[in-house]
Amino acid sequence: MRLRGLYAITPEGLGTEVLVAAVRCVLDGGAAALQYRNKAAGAELRREQALALLALARKKDIPLIVNDDVELAASIDADGVHIGKDDGRVAAARQRLPGRLLGASCYESLERAREAVAAGADYVAFGSVFLSATKPQAMRAPLGLFRQARTLGVPLVAIGGITIGNAAAVVRAGADAIAVIADLFGAPDIRARAAEFARLYAISPVISR
Repeated sequence: MRLRGLYAITPEGLGTEVLVAAVRCVLDGGAAALQYRNKAAGAELRREQALALLALARKKDIPLIVNDDVELAASIDADGVHIGKDDGRVAAARQRLPGRLLGASCYESLERAREAVAAGADYVAFGSVFLSATKPQAMRAPLGLFRQARTLGVPLVAIGGITIGNAAAVVRAGADAIAVIADLFGAPDIRARAAEFARLYAISPVISR
């Protein structure tokens, strides 16, 4: 698939009922992709929540991508997995999940992105593009990196500190999708905020390929 638009990533620490309600709002608002991320939860809760979100995502015909857990993604028949840091894991994940969507965190490194694509990644993520409350110590990725990375031939996802106030600049820089956690799930009206992010891809042209 071609990732384009709002790539919603779930926040940590929510109970299943609250999480499902929030994600339903995000999907109703027009998210193009959903990543389930809950590193602190136990295996049983992660599976319960991932299955609940998968059902919601399937109704909207958007992909559910599991963060950093290839086995969970495989066991629930998720649409994909997103992994980071070790490029060797990209090749292993590709072998474990043939035909599924595979994303890789590449931080601020174009070379890491090239290696990830060569190993089988379907899309790459760069960031933190801005200071992030989720990962305040994360490497910063300049917006100019998105123009350089167009030669990779895969969708480019921007992540880290993206808000409705700075997202348009990221879209103009060439990001095919913007990954958002805090400014989305922390908004007073989650559905309306999701729609604002999604609308950026209808009104803001991405740089020419």
